[in-house]
This record gives sequence, structure tokens and C-alpha cells, in this order.
Amino acid sequence: MTDLFIPLSGLGQIIDDYDAVFCDIWGVIHNGRAPFREACEALERFRERGPVVLISNAPNPSITIPESFARLGVPGEFYDAIVTSGDATIDALARRAPGPAFKIGPERDDRLYAGLELNFTDLDSAVFITCTGMYDDNEHPDDYTELLSQARERGLPMVCANPDMKVKIGDKVVWCGGALAKIYEDMGGEVIYAGKPHDPIYRLCRAWLDEVTGHIPPPERILCIGDNIFTDLLGAKEQGMDCLFIQDGLNGETEHRFKELLSEHGVSARYIAPRLIW
Repeated sequence: MTDLFIPLSGLGQIIDDYDAVFCDIWGVIHNGRAPFREACEALERFRERGPVVLISNAPNPSITIPESFARLGVPGEFYDAIVTSGDATIDALARRAPGPAFKIGPERDDRLYAGLELNFTDLDSAVFITCTGMYDDNEHPDDYTELLSQARERGLPMVCANPDMKVKIGDKVVWCGGALAKIYEDMGGEVIYAGKPHDPIYRLCRAWLDEVTGHIPPPERILCIGDNIFTDLLGAKEQGMDCLFIQDGLNGETEHRFKELLSEHGVSARYIAPRLIW
């Protein structure tokens, strides 16, 4: 049996075991306020061996990520490609265009819809819901119970562009689109996902490796790095890839609660570390 949760002092310890890295962004590369420079340096050094693909549940197209890096001061050329949940979701939205669609999410996420020719309308006229998050970062998922109940009564499917339940911005926890999708599923509503831990986003990552490098390593030679039990860790497990889990308290503030979550969901990781360094 493969050893689980091996404490790792740095990525350099296991560099010979992997040919490519799929690395999460938020919580590993930065915290929404400031970059983690040692993580960027570690990935830059790994690139001397093989490609680094940043894989994010951001609901925006990947072309927007370098802009956010620039705003936050994220340094260095430490990646070869970026694949987002937004990228993976575009196909699901395009198949449903022109809608009409009911949109849930802040205006900053509207770049997801560029070029899709979707018509947006009120809930009563919509044929599906597209959700990137909540309208305001200070809202709670429970604020949407009545709206989602109305949508469920009409049998509207929801396309969720960000499966994350929550994210840390600095020290503040902000709820994400996945939290609304979970409520909707619990009501019996249909939800379509493309981001982690679901297969479409990983297919895009492998397609990028094939197109640019001409080679897709076998799953056991790809290391996933992330800080989310329900997306990064579960996604790696379902893809048959090892995972370096960055335990930053997002899913369990105590070791006891962390282990409870893992047991409840039947997931584990090959390696664990408090942060990504070389």
C-alpha cells in the first residue's frame, strides 16, 4: 500500500518521481491579497525538469489570470500553461446558447460570457441558470435559498462555473459558487460542473500537454498540488494522480476535524505540507 500523508519539507525531495505538475493557484500561489514567493520559486525550479500547468477553479477564462498575478505582485515565470474552470465551463454554456439564462454572480466574472452570445433574463423567463458565485462577497449561501427554491420549482438546470465551496482572501473566508450549487443539488436541482474535481478540466490540462509538449505522462507521473479536500485532493484521486496537499486550514482548522473530513469523503493524499517550497 502506498504511504499516505508523508510530511514533505520541499518539492525538491520528490522531483525525480514526476514529469509534470498540475498546481492549484488560490491558497498555493497566493491568498488573494499577496503572493507566496517561495511557492513560485519552487515551481520555477520544477520547470527545469518538466511542465507546470496551473489548474484553477476560477470562473473566468485563463487569459485573465496573468492580469490578477500582476495586480498581486506574483513574481517569475513559473508556469507553462493555465487552465481554469471558466475555460472548461465555456463548452457547457455554448451548448445552451443563446439561452435565455439567469445569471448569478458578480460583474467581475462577466468576462466568462464574452463571445458566447448568451441572452440574459429574469428567473421566470430563463431556461437555465449560470452561476459563477454570489453577487457580493459578503453574502452567505443561505441568502439564496428562496431564489434557488423558485428555480428548482421550474426545473432549471444550473451550470456552475466554480465548484469551490469557499476560498480564503487573506484571513477572510468567502463563499463561492459551489456552495450555491450544493444547496441546489440538495433541493434536487440539476447542476453541471466542469472544474475540479470533475473530469473536463483535467482533460483540458492533458490536451495542453499533448499539444505543446507532444507527450502526456501517465497519471502516476503527474503530481497535483492543492489546498482543497473536495476539489484538489478528490480530483487527484479520481484521476489516479498523487497529490501534495497544502494544509492551510481551509477545510479543517484542527487536525481532528481535518481527519474527520477525509474519513467522511474517503479521500487521502500522498504528501502533505503547510506550504509549497522547494
